[in-house]
Amino acid sequence: MPRENPRAARNLVNLERVSKSYGVRPLLAGVSLGVGAGDRVGVVGRNGDGKTTLLNVLTGLVEPDSGRVSQQRGLLIGHLRQHDELVDTHTVREAVLAGRSDHEWAADPRTREVVEVLLAGVTLDRAVVGLSGGERRRCSLAALLLGDHDLVVLDEPTNHLDVEAVAWLADHLARRTSALVVVTHDRWFLDEISQWTWEVHDGAVDVYEGGYAAYVLAQAERQRQAAASELRRRNLVRKELAWLRRGPPARTSKPKFRIDAANALIDDVPAPRDRLELQRFASQRLGKDVIDMEDVDLVRGDRVLLSHATWRLGPGDRVGLVGVNGAGKTSVLNLLAGELAPSAGRVRHGRTVSLQHLSQHVDEVDPEARVLDTVESVRRVTRTADGEITATAMLERFGFTGDKLTARLGDLSGGERRRFQLLRLLLSEPNVLLLDEPTNDLDIETLTVVEDFLDDWPGTLVVVSHDRYFLERTVDTVWALLDDGQISLLPRGVEEYLERRHVDSGLPPVESGVPPVDSFDSTGGSADSTGGSPESTKAAKGSAEERGARKTLARIDRRLERVAAREVELNAAIVAAGQDYERLAELSAELDAVAAERDALEHEWLEAAEVLE
Repeated sequence: MPRENPRAARNLVNLERVSKSYGVRPLLAGVSLGVGAGDRVGVVGRNGDGKTTLLNVLTGLVEPDSGRVSQQRGLLIGHLRQHDELVDTHTVREAVLAGRSDHEWAADPRTREVVEVLLAGVTLDRAVVGLSGGERRRCSLAALLLGDHDLVVLDEPTNHLDVEAVAWLADHLARRTSALVVVTHDRWFLDEISQWTWEVHDGAVDVYEGGYAAYVLAQAERQRQAAASELRRRNLVRKELAWLRRGPPARTSKPKFRIDAANALIDDVPAPRDRLELQRFASQRLGKDVIDMEDVDLVRGDRVLLSHATWRLGPGDRVGLVGVNGAGKTSVLNLLAGELAPSAGRVRHGRTVSLQHLSQHVDEVDPEARVLDTVESVRRVTRTADGEITATAMLERFGFTGDKLTARLGDLSGGERRRFQLLRLLLSEPNVLLLDEPTNDLDIETLTVVEDFLDDWPGTLVVVSHDRYFLERTVDTVWALLDDGQISLLPRGVEEYLERRHVDSGLPPVESGVPPVDSFDSTGGSADSTGGSPESTKAAKGSAEERGARKTLARIDRRLERVAAREVELNAAIVAAGQDYERLAELSAELDAVAAERDALEHEWLEAAEVLE
């Protein structure tokens, strides 16, 4: 169930019964919530449902139509908007570093870290006017992170960052002491930085405790209790939850009572895809040979991207390709697609290959054409591993319903056009699919639909994406461009890539134990130099207070296990009760009591845990 934030009394910003509409559509209707000191909030919702509007109202950039927005006196807010406010006549040095010379900014470890990661490859004395969209975005983010703020508000901060930079940003934000509100479609990033999740929908904002995984669990619990009629939507959420629990070990570091509840929900949920069955079907459609890259050199300008590289893609292979910005990932996809010739060597396609390539650029379309007519001109019925599906059903699956079916293509938003572009490719029934940053401009709900479709898609898939969650969710193996001219298999996936990058660069690992960013003074030393001796630290750890806290945690864990088991029993009984309304009332009352007991125990657990931090 949506939760109330218990720290409302110390909020930095409060929204009280706030409403905001654009035209006849209300994006916020009577919303009341707040951000407390130190809160970490992730914001989710469909494209166009009001996430950016909420941020703009929260920061005072936009006035609400009604209601009240109050901020703590003297509050310093840093706001990264989707469109930058850089001055074209400034240099990067002026825009980000206030004109400081190299010896000035490099002496500050906090500044040096931000510049080295976010401005890698960008000349500081270059004019802003000549920067690409991605470079401008990274400059804006760097400038914001170098400021001192009580509240940091970020709208899609991971856009134009590679996997490594996204991991760094998550760690950097975790080390800041300021409050944080983030809109992002990057679910791995959300889970790393969020203590609360706000879901914006239908003019309302629901508040959930925890990051993205906890939010998915809460949705599944709510749908199970309500026996929701939207069967397909419920199955997608439970399927994603199942993957979360079966995914990389890093995703299992949740409190035990959360893990047990999740496991109970997914006992009967199959794995997201039958890998062997898909490979069998793919072999029937593709044969033995798909794409062979043999002894290839690829040179772009004065850069050698590939040198004597050999890479073979077989039927049903599902491959992710990672590397820093500029490593050549898009060039490799163009090479595989036959849109770019190698400097030496050859790229050979199997005879039965039918390839489609989703580039980063949204295709030009006839603005007067209609959605349904255009799709049906490609194919009225398409085949999947589960059977046939009509063009109309595919459109509905990808969020084109009601009036959107007959909408002009010129009236679609950027996210809707990206969705439409991907849908058209899938309808052409390719057996090889190359996806270059497919998550750009898509909301989380749409990404879940795309992932679900790809689960049943029997072909060879190559994905380039900075979205670590999407990558881990859709591919079976990860390969990397490590600036050695080769395409290297990483058996442990993205984690191994990040480790190898840190070793190669000489940087400390992401979880480096560096002091909080805000604790550095301008000279690079720690603002607090009064730390005790090792002996006093050891004595503190063995204090009676901490021993008592550990005992309390052990006791609460045992009680939470019993409460979680009872909740599972009650949820099952509610489903079994059907239309026995008297029995449903009894069970619901008991479930509410058990939920209240769980909330009290979790609150007590958190208080005890704070003693040990």
